[in-house]
Amino acid sequence: MTERMEVYRCEICGNVVEVLHDGIGELVCCGQPMTLMEAKTEDQGREKHVPVVESGPSGMTVKVGSVPHPMEDAHHIEWIEVLTAEGVVRATLSPGVAPEAALEVRGDVVEVRAYCNVHGLWRARQ
Repeated sequence: MTERMEVYRCEICGNVVEVLHDGIGELVCCGQPMTLMEAKTEDQGREKHVPVVESGPSGMTVKVGSVPHPMEDAHHIEWIEVLTAEGVVRATLSPGVAPEAALEVRGDVVEVRAYCNVHGLWRARQ
């Protein structure tokens, strides 16, 4: 069974999907069940991965890590997203750019997540 906003990864090809609707089926890629990614938190201590939120008058800036995360081809943040009561706002990042995004957000923030291509899914609860 899948639940809305869960993130799954294929262990064979690295494909990552986010569930938009609850479902009773199993997600499959490359002929194998996909793995549910449990978001890691600041409690697990990776200062380069936990999203850091700075609120402003027109939205928020999300930086990944209290120490800037590497943004190299082999190791980088792929995306940052803000989950609110009204929906999701996501920014896609690329190697060579800063690991941060300025986002215009409406509604109460529930969670902020970032995905590292090497170390997986990270979150900060608001």
